[in-house]
Amino acid sequence: MALVLGSLLLLGLCGNSFSGGQPSSTDAPKAWNYELPATNYETQDSHTAGPIGILFELVHIFLYVVQPRDFPEDTLRKVIQKARESKIDYDKPETLILGLKIIYYEAGIILCSVLGLLFIILMPLVGYFFCMCRCCNKCGGEMHQRQKENGLFLRKCFAISLLVICIIISIGIFCGFVANHQVRTRIKRSRKLADSNFKDLRTLLNETPEQIKYILAQYNTTKDKAFSDLNSINSVLGGGILDRLRPNIIPVLDEIKSMATAIKETKEALENMNSTLKSLHQQSTQLSSSLTSVKTSLRASLNDPLCSVRPSSETCNSIRLSLSQLNSNPELRQLPSVDAELDKVNNVLRTDLDGLVQQGYQSLNDIPDRVQSQTKTVVAGIKRVLNSIGSDIDNVTQHLPIQNILSEFSVYVNNTESYIHRNLPTLEEYDSYWWLGGLVICSLLTLIVIFYYLGLLCGVCGYDRHATPTTRGCVSNTGGVFLMVGVGLSFLFCWILMIIVVLTFVFGANVEKLICEPYTSKELFRVLDTPYLLNEDWEYYLSGKLFNKSEMKLTFQQVYSDCKKNRGTYGTLHLENSFDISDYLNINEHTASISSELESLKVNLNIFLLGAAGRKSLQDFAACGIDRMNYDTYLAQTGKSPAGVNLLSFAYDLEAKANSLPPGNLRNSLKRDAQTIKTIHQQRVLPIEQSLSTLYQSVKILQRTGNGLLERVNRILASLDFAQNFITNNISSVIIEETKKYRKTIIGYFEHYMQWIEFSISEKVASCKPVATALDTAVDVFLCSYIIDPLNLFWFGIGKATVFLLPALIFAVKLAKYYRRMDSEDVYDDVETIPMKNPSH
Repeated sequence: MALVLGSLLLLGLCGNSFSGGQPSSTDAPKAWNYELPATNYETQDSHTAGPIGILFELVHIFLYVVQPRDFPEDTLRKVIQKARESKIDYDKPETLILGLKIIYYEAGIILCSVLGLLFIILMPLVGYFFCMCRCCNKCGGEMHQRQKENGLFLRKCFAISLLVICIIISIGIFCGFVANHQVRTRIKRSRKLADSNFKDLRTLLNETPEQIKYILAQYNTTKDKAFSDLNSINSVLGGGILDRLRPNIIPVLDEIKSMATAIKETKEALENMNSTLKSLHQQSTQLSSSLTSVKTSLRASLNDPLCSVRPSSETCNSIRLSLSQLNSNPELRQLPSVDAELDKVNNVLRTDLDGLVQQGYQSLNDIPDRVQSQTKTVVAGIKRVLNSIGSDIDNVTQHLPIQNILSEFSVYVNNTESYIHRNLPTLEEYDSYWWLGGLVICSLLTLIVIFYYLGLLCGVCGYDRHATPTTRGCVSNTGGVFLMVGVGLSFLFCWILMIIVVLTFVFGANVEKLICEPYTSKELFRVLDTPYLLNEDWEYYLSGKLFNKSEMKLTFQQVYSDCKKNRGTYGTLHLENSFDISDYLNINEHTASISSELESLKVNLNIFLLGAAGRKSLQDFAACGIDRMNYDTYLAQTGKSPAGVNLLSFAYDLEAKANSLPPGNLRNSLKRDAQTIKTIHQQRVLPIEQSLSTLYQSVKILQRTGNGLLERVNRILASLDFAQNFITNNISSVIIEETKKYRKTIIGYFEHYMQWIEFSISEKVASCKPVATALDTAVDVFLCSYIIDPLNLFWFGIGKATVFLLPALIFAVKLAKYYRRMDSEDVYDDVETIPMKNPSH
């Protein structure tokens, strides 16, 4: 049943008349944006036996020792070919040679079977003669024990040997019980295991339409992405063109903008400087007038008669000598004007250089909008083409043969499931019979070994070394009786047990060696895939059976291997030979129309760069003479004092000298003049110093602006010429390159999508892993793990126990003489050394 299930499941998936071919590559592209939803299956890929697997491995090792030869592929092929013949001539040499090869391969199994048959034949005969011999008081049947000097040693040896053998027999019985229990429990799991596999197969059937819907849905995702780029052509294509132009144009415009800012700063500095110079001229004149007035007042005060009297005269003379310091700086009124330079700069500013630069920036920033306005018609045409591709892809998926195959496969699944559910009760009933028979066999062996254990227990516990053979106790005698009962049961049943062992051994060992092991190593598939083996008219049986094209290389091993790797049905069955999806999803055919629409995309751009007026403005600014001004003249004055002396210190000194004079008009007059000088410092000198500071700042600005002015302007003009040449010579190629790049991006979405469709349909859609899992379940799990492994463990355990019954009964017979109460015994005289038989017993 398991083999039928596996065959139906595998053939059911393939059951359709489509041609096949070489398997396509299962390597997916390295970067997918899409991924089919994962399908979760319930049945596990592998089966583990658990702790009991150690016992199964022991059986496998034993079978390897018995049958160490490799799987006979060639011999099996010849056997299958012979089986196809209607009449086999056994006299042919090749037939004889084939028979010898079979015997050679089966030599180990045959030898074990022959030994088992000898056991089966000889044990009843030996038991019969042993029984007859005992009845004639022979073979230990006489109830007389001859005492020997080593009797104690022999009794211990026999007892220990029997105990060890009984333990070995018990291990074999344990293996038999375990195997019997495993068959029962695993058969009970078969229904759940079958339901799990059928659930996975129905998941495969139900998920496939959903996978195809998902593939179709991803076209909308791809189309939406393309539509997004088409709607954003201003930022995608226009932005790409703009990014190519920026490095060559923006730096030039930034330099011109910086120069325009410098011109404005120069104008402001010249205006501030011109205003400051005028203010300095006026303030210096006012300071000179104020100082002249205060000097006149001081001279008048010093004409006081007190100045002619000592010691006041010395103070007055000191003041009179310092009056020469009260002078203003005459150079402040002689600083040159900057009116000419200011006029030149104002003439430059008549051209709105900053506005020209902003116009250049704007011409660049308008590129995306101009691209979008010039491509509206082309974008609309591309969208129409993309909408038409969606219907073509839908038609392709509708004609895929996968769904037809799965429809037929669904019928096979339903029929197989009905068959299994209909026959599972029968299987479970037969399993009950097997379990009951195994239980009886194990119990019978258990009964025999229990008699041996009881015999040993009673014999050892009841043995009295001081008792003579005729005076042994009841317990000891019972032990001997138990041992002989065990011997009798052994002779009675061991040959029957060996019949069961031989039959199960021959069946289980051959199934393990010819089906289970080669199925795991895939050697069995190689035999089935042999050309013209299963059908002399078909090179490859599977392709001939399914597609009626036997020359197509479709093998059991390849289909199983692909399904095991979770490959799709399309690629597994090589359906590309009957329905080549590459032809229906021809990328070049579908993208040619998109490409032709994009090739008609034309963009015309005009970039403004300053113009002749802007160039002349820069040249005029370079020629205005800012860089040739004598800045040192101005800076030299900013470091000098507006007056010949520090007026504030002079006033304090004058006030101190006045305080040294006697009170009177002279003293008061000098104090008033000192206060006047302080006022002049506050009202005249401080404003002049502030103006000088302003002049200093303006001169520094002009120095910075004029530093290397001509070289800067020449460099800007050279960069401007380079940028203009770049625009003139390269703008067309930039637009063409970015347009190609944009076209490649749009087409790339659909190339990528169609490659993914082709890969998914070939490798992922309707992945047949549940079929391989179902076949593994039928052969590897159900047949080999659920039936053959426990069956082999059963005969291994029962066979070992049965074989060891032979030495056990020998030791039991020998040992029973030492436990049973004898009817007569050897008597020794104190003088004579020759034992005399006591006739009274």
